[in-house]
Amino acid sequence: MESRPGGSRVEGAERGGRKRGAGERDEDTTKGRGQFSSHVPLNRSRDKVMEGADLPRDPVISFGPDDLRSIVAPHNDAFVVMATVANYDVARIFIDNGRSVNILFKSTLDKMKVEGFEFEPISTPLYGFTGHAIPPLDQIVLPLSLGHEPRRVTKMTTFTVVDTPSAYNGILGRPALKDFRAVASTYHQKLKFPVGKEVGVLYGD
Repeated sequence: MESRPGGSRVEGAERGGRKRGAGERDEDTTKGRGQFSSHVPLNRSRDKVMEGADLPRDPVISFGPDDLRSIVAPHNDAFVVMATVANYDVARIFIDNGRSVNILFKSTLDKMKVEGFEFEPISTPLYGFTGHAIPPLDQIVLPLSLGHEPRRVTKMTTFTVVDTPSAYNGILGRPALKDFRAVASTYHQKLKFPVGKEVGVLYGD
């Protein structure tokens, strides 16, 4: 963990930010994938269909050739970002819109030493791709910030705390992407989200 103005940094399994050359592969791209899902039944009959005045007036989010300028292609990289969690810059957060929960690993939370936030008990088990149940420890609600000023958004986000080895410090699943109204593109290695009438961008780390 490295202190710096505006918060502290929680390093990942590898230091982020290095561009890969041709032929290099990310050896961690298969680790931590498909690890967790929460078997919570959905009641579709209570879903509200938004129309007319209920529709959010968000800017149009799109991806095009200009979004590939800094990308070494073709690639098979996982989409990993740095985000600010409880005033800590946390590297190696895996963006996974196939996950039904947001996950913060206990080893990461221990490094952060967050204070003033309460843990909430949780009994719903998580299931890995092998079908084995992984008991979560607790849930905790922490401020999560995406992007950089002036296109930066902060929302209180519920994380499920899991004590298991991982190549990542955390996972942002569908709940966080929905709350931020964010659209992820693994191909472009970018996460885009509305910030007022503008679009914020979080780049792959």
